Parts: sequence; structure tokens; C-alpha cells
Amino acid sequence: MIKLIALALLLAVVAPASALADTATGSTHVGGDKININTADVKALMTLTGVGRSLAEKIVKYRDEHGQFKKPNDLRKVDGVGDSLWEKNRERIVVK
Repeated sequence: MIKLIALALLLAVVAPASALADTATGSTHVGGDKININTADVKALMTLTGVGRSLAEKIVKYRDEHGQFKKPNDLRKVDGVGDSLWEKNRERIVVK
């Protein structure tokens, strides 16, 4: 019985901490929706981890000036999109 209570207390403490970790990274979509970087607007781009308004606007501006991205990795051509940001989001970024 004591082990069961201890487990319940541990789960009560650990679960909310995990949820806070998601909000700390800036992720607003728990399900990890795919983002088409050729059609996404600023608001949609801001759902990517580490992408704020300024960077989202740079991505849209780059796309407007250079045309559509040919592959997801082309996002790295945008000033401000570094290795870390790419690695955090690579599974969510698509090009259609």
C-alpha cells in the first residue's frame, strides 16, 4: 500500500513537470502537427519550437524573395535558422 501511494505521489509530481517542459520550449502543438513551410503563415511558423514572430517573418520574406522551398532542409538557408532549431523541428517540417 505504501508503494502504491509513493507511486501515485511520484506520478503527480512528474506528469505536470513534463507538461511544463513542453511549454518552456515554446511548443504550442502537443500533437506535433506538420508545417508546410511553403504555405505556412507567420502564425503557423511560430508553432515551431524556437521560432518567434521575427524569425517567422524572416522565413516568409525569404520565401517571397526566393520562391518556394524545394526540400525541408532548405529552411536552413534563412538567416536565424541554425542547427539547433533545425534539429528540434526537422520531423515537423514538410514541403509540398
